[in-house]
Amino acid sequence: MQLYIGNKNYSSWSLRPWVLMRQAEIAFDEVKLRFDAFTPDSQFKQAIGRITPTGRVPALVDDGYVVWDTLAIAEYLADKFPEKALWPADRLARARARSLCAEMHSGFGALRNAFPMNIEASLPEVGERLLREDAAVRQDLERLVSMWTQQLARSGGPLLFGAFSIADAYFAPVASRLRTYALPLPAEVTAYVDRVFALPGMQAWVKDALAERDFLDFEEPYRQSRD
Repeated sequence: MQLYIGNKNYSSWSLRPWVLMRQAEIAFDEVKLRFDAFTPDSQFKQAIGRITPTGRVPALVDDGYVVWDTLAIAEYLADKFPEKALWPADRLARARARSLCAEMHSGFGALRNAFPMNIEASLPEVGERLLREDAAVRQDLERLVSMWTQQLARSGGPLLFGAFSIADAYFAPVASRLRTYALPLPAEVTAYVDRVFALPGMQAWVKDALAERDFLDFEEPYRQSRD
């Protein structure tokens, strides 16, 4: 299988299936398409447009068959590798895990827009200011904290459904945002974020993201340079 992704420092959607597959020890070849722009004539759009009709990453190619969208990729992998137990085994827990992932997939727009993923950056002053100024951002953060707190209490941890699952991979990008912008969190949520970052799959992604030297101004609303 080949997994097409974008820049690891910026591409939150790419992070999800990459970390899922790496953490679950599912073999794949990484194909990274550097972001140069998102205009139709950009090299990135031209390259990914030859793989998937959406013109977006990530895309998974398995023996010539293309699967796009992070939820679809996750479900495909869960079907293809049942022995990996990517969803919780319990029926009700599995339904809850899918519900949480779907909520993340379609929601949290204010938090996403205000705090784009930027693993290399440290922007606590931006986090403090936007959290103070934007009620929608505060609402998203409150929902995220409530969701994680309740689920960790229900499962007993250490991850959202006990063992590593699609849900943890799915929330890895927002965990990264919480760190970049130093958003205030209760101790149990901070500990969960730390455990996500301690996963070998996540550590591998972060290492590669930090090694990238691209500074893409269209991904950087709060900085003029990387230095």
